[in-house]
Amino acid sequence: MKNETKLVLIKVIHTIVWVFFNVVIFYMLYAVLTRQLDKWLWIGYGLFPLKGMTLLAFKFFCPLTVMARRYSNSNKDNFDIYLPNWLAKYTKLIYTSILVVIIILTLWQLFKQG
Repeated sequence: MKNETKLVLIKVIHTIVWVFFNVVIFYMLYAVLTRQLDKWLWIGYGLFPLKGMTLLAFKFFCPLTVMARRYSNSNKDNFDIYLPNWLAKYTKLIYTSILVVIIILTLWQLFKQG
């Protein structure tokens, strides 16, 4: 397989993973806003520490980014994923901020109920 093809494959997989985590995080936001503290919310909470540990293990890089680096010399933030460059650059900040809001809302819902 050519290096270009490998990079495209990594970008497709990375984009699919990104979309998956978007579905998870926006479901979690929906769940806390609508007071549906269901099993899917808690499953989402279980996925994010796994993602965080993975990022820590790879020095705050996605393993797919590390793999893609072998096939690209690009300095762009989106060299490894099909996202606009600005979104690829700020995705960790954006989604960490959303997750903090979700945590605060979850705690508020839990203490409000109890």
